[in-house]
Amino acid sequence: MALILGIESSCDDTSAAVINNTTILSNITANQDVHRKFGGVVPELASRAHQQNIIPVIHQAIKEAGVKKEDLDALAFTRGPGLLGSLLVGTSFSKAFAMGLNIPLIEVNHMQAHILAHFAQLPGQEKPVPSFPFLCLTVSGGHTQIVQVKDHFDMEIVGQTIDDAAGETFDKVAKIMGLPYPGGPVIDKLARLGNPDKFKFPEPNIHGFDYSFSGLKTSFLYFLRDNLKTDPDFIENNKADLSASIQKTIIKILLKKLKLASEKFGIQEIAIAGGVSANSELRNAMETAHREWGWNTFIPPFQFTTDNAAMIAVSGYFKYLKGEFSGQDAVPYARGGM
Repeated sequence: MALILGIESSCDDTSAAVINNTTILSNITANQDVHRKFGGVVPELASRAHQQNIIPVIHQAIKEAGVKKEDLDALAFTRGPGLLGSLLVGTSFSKAFAMGLNIPLIEVNHMQAHILAHFAQLPGQEKPVPSFPFLCLTVSGGHTQIVQVKDHFDMEIVGQTIDDAAGETFDKVAKIMGLPYPGGPVIDKLARLGNPDKFKFPEPNIHGFDYSFSGLKTSFLYFLRDNLKTDPDFIENNKADLSASIQKTIIKILLKKLKLASEKFGIQEIAIAGGVSANSELRNAMETAHREWGWNTFIPPFQFTTDNAAMIAVSGYFKYLKGEFSGQDAVPYARGGM
């Protein structure tokens, strides 16, 4: 048995979790509403909020897990990528806390952790996990990647966006329409009431398995501009149909490249991860692919789609088994691959 404390602070969510091997005992997250009025995350405000939240969040996670801090076998933390100020708070606290408890310190790559969230188990609910090798479509506000996963830490990015991420595109499209931040969930909710075939938007023609969403975003902007000239209420009158149509286009683009990668590598084990994996249309598309393309699909529970410490702790557990520990000289990094 290994009790691992995970700490996540890569962006605007302060999260802590305790796991027993891969079983989640607690997973506590403090969100930051302060960013809503700015229409996006303000890095300085995010790091200040992390300083306020990190101690009570960790205290609650340990308490809810029913353990004492002295019972912990190791501490896993997000070293990067992410917002540097936010990562500094988590990294600094983690190093001090691990030193005070005299337990090993484990650094975790945030993007690897999103993928390894598929190996997290809830108490009494043993669920299937992907078999190696598998492909994982990792989609969030900052990343859109197709990753070939050969082992827990043997991962290769085979395709990625060359400009905007899918989640960023959802948010920007929502902002253009005057919808509140974060826009992705709002688009998803409105889309359920709309006709996804009402409007057509161009799909990019990018070589290989890479993505591009900047052209789609620009096309959407010009489409609204042209229609607003003749109908000032065009957005308000077509909000649901616009949401459904742009959402269908984005998901279609994502699945098209994922299918190409599946055929190229001969892999039928397919997973999704990241914040956009909570999108209902993407989840439905994965279920359709399971039926029509024969994929063995893995869709994460909603609590593991957004940034959370459970995925950090699970990643830390697999490193703990290999004895891969960090030193007190570990420093965060804002950018980095797998």
